[in-house]
Amino acid sequence: MSQQKQHLVKILQLNFAVLLISTSGVLGRYIVLHPAVTIFYRTLIASLVFYLFCRWKKIDLKIENKRDLLKIIIAGVLLGGHWVTYFFSLQFSNVAIALLSLFTYPVITSILEPFILKTKFNRISILLGVLVLGGVYFLSPQMDFENNYFLAVILGVVSAFLYALRNILMKREVEKYNGTTLMFYQIVVVAICLFPAVFFSDFGGVIQQWKPLLTLAVLTTCIGHTLFLLSFRNFTISTASIMSSMQPVYGIVLGILFLDEIPSLKTLIGGVLIISAVVIESSLSFRKKSG
Repeated sequence: MSQQKQHLVKILQLNFAVLLISTSGVLGRYIVLHPAVTIFYRTLIASLVFYLFCRWKKIDLKIENKRDLLKIIIAGVLLGGHWVTYFFSLQFSNVAIALLSLFTYPVITSILEPFILKTKFNRISILLGVLVLGGVYFLSPQMDFENNYFLAVILGVVSAFLYALRNILMKREVEKYNGTTLMFYQIVVVAICLFPAVFFSDFGGVIQQWKPLLTLAVLTTCIGHTLFLLSFRNFTISTASIMSSMQPVYGIVLGILFLDEIPSLKTLIGGVLIISAVVIESSLSFRKKSG
């Protein structure tokens, strides 16, 4: 396989991961449990699946040193905060608003990555991040302190900040460890942190929601997030973040199909801006790899 075809396959794999992750919007809206309860059972099920998969594939779960372990624990805490705030955002609004407020994270990543990882500023990525932000502007509702949409946007941006930090923190770890190993330990950390939620939940309600919870744990978490984490080996975090801006588009389409949440004209304009950023970034990344 030529280098160009290999890079195209990597781009398609990244987009497939983004599609799987985007199912969280529909599932988050469908599941009526408290977000902390939802995320606890999501990570509890996913932890078991990851562990069995690692045993089956004989994936090494050993962490080399305490410094790496500490970074993974911190990443797990950030991931848990990201998921809980995002699911609150979904409950306060709809798939489109929650996803699009979350997708300020490519811009946040572009700003933070050079400072944290000591990499060179990529002006094009920053400009494309601004383009994505423009898309979010068109898709967001009018800011009003008296409606839940405003709170949803704030929670979405907080979720974006936590997600950006977690991705940057894992950039170098994914070069040393298997992506499944990293996800396994992170979701175990999330499950431990959210375990107290069990004492404040109705287990009967959890049983009634077992199908969407299982789907969220296996399809979205185990498969989607692992594939996305592995993409960091092939792209910079900023590039992966910009390219993953297809997630709101996928999520909105799924919202139309399964929740009958029809987007407005502003939503369509914002979607065009986001897709434009993804296409441009994919094209530039492809040329750089094949040049």
